[in-house]
Amino acid sequence: MPHALNESLSDLLRATSRSFYLTLRVLPAAVRQQIGLAYLLARTTDTVADTEIVPIAKRLDALQQLRERILGRSSAALNFGELARQQGAPAEKRLLEEVGASLAALPRVSTDDQERIRDVLAVIISGQELDLRRFGSGAKPVVALATAEELDDYTYRVAGCVGEFWTKICRAHLFPAVPLDDAQLLADSVRFGKGLQLVNILRDLPADLKSGRCYLPRAELAEIGLTPEDLGNPQNEPRLRPLYDRWLDRAEGHLFAGWHYTNTLPRNCRRVRLACAWPVLIGLETTRRLRDSAVLAPEVRIKVSRREVRKILARSILRLPFPGWWRQLVAEPSASAGKAVASRTHLA
Repeated sequence: MPHALNESLSDLLRATSRSFYLTLRVLPAAVRQQIGLAYLLARTTDTVADTEIVPIAKRLDALQQLRERILGRSSAALNFGELARQQGAPAEKRLLEEVGASLAALPRVSTDDQERIRDVLAVIISGQELDLRRFGSGAKPVVALATAEELDDYTYRVAGCVGEFWTKICRAHLFPAVPLDDAQLLADSVRFGKGLQLVNILRDLPADLKSGRCYLPRAELAEIGLTPEDLGNPQNEPRLRPLYDRWLDRAEGHLFAGWHYTNTLPRNCRRVRLACAWPVLIGLETTRRLRDSAVLAPEVRIKVSRREVRKILARSILRLPFPGWWRQLVAEPSASAGKAVASRTHLA
C-alpha cells in the first residue's frame, strides 16, 4: 500500500498530538497510515467544532461540508481560511489550512479502509454536531445533558466508535485468521473508548462548566438536590462527591474492559498491545488522582505528568515479554467487587 501520509502530514500529525504520535509510532506499519489519517481528519473536524469565536451556524455548515468531502459525496473546494485565522495554536491552524492534503490522502488507502475511515468519521461528526446544537453558544445558564443515556450515547459517538474502528482495522490487517470472539472484542473496544472519554469529561468538569456545559446528567444532579449551576461553587463538592465517584466507577469499569481487550489480542501483536495498554494505564492513574482531589476547583486540572507517562511506558515495555508480570500492571477488581461496580454503574 502506498504511503497515505506524506512528510508534511506526518509532521502535522506529530505537532497535533505528541502523546498520540507516540502511540502511532509503536503501531505496526500495516495499520499506522490508516489510523494516523483517521486521527488527522477527526482532529480537523474537532478543531472546526471547537472554534468558539465563529458562530455556531457557520461551524455546523463547515462540518457538513467536510463530512460530505470525507464521505466522497462532494468534490467542492473547502475554504476554511476564516476558521484557520481564528486558531490560537499553530498546529490547529495548519490542520485547517492543509485539510485538502488530508482529504487527498484518503484515496491512497485501500477501498475497505476508506470505508472504515468514512464510517467512523461520520459517527464522530454526528457527535460533534449534536454537541454544538445541544450546548449552543455556551451562554448562561449552564446547559446539562438530561440523562445517563444521553451521556452514554455521546461517549459512543466521539470515542466508543473509535474502538470499533481500531479493532476492525487491526483485525483485517494484523490477525485476520486468529479465532477470537469478535462480538466480545468489539464490545470491549467500545467500552474502552467510552472509558477514555469519560475520564476526560470527569477531569474537565470545571472547565466545561465555565464554558456553559455540563456532561453530568441533570436528572442525577436533581436526585442529590443540585443544579448544574450549583457545580460552580466548590462548597458543593461534598454533595456532588458520591455521584461523581459513581461516574468514576463507570469510567474505571470501561477501562478494565479495555485492559481485557488488550489481553485478548494475540500475544504476538506486541506493538498493538503496548499501544492499547498505555491509554488504559494513564486513564486509570488519572481516575486515581481524581478520587483523591477536589474536582470543583477551577484552578486545578488533574493531569498525569510527562515524567510519570515516561515511567508508565518504560514499565509496560519492560514487562511485556513476561505474561504474569505484564498482567500485574493493572490491579483488576475481584469478581465480587466487579459485580458490585457493575451493579452501581449499570454495566451488568
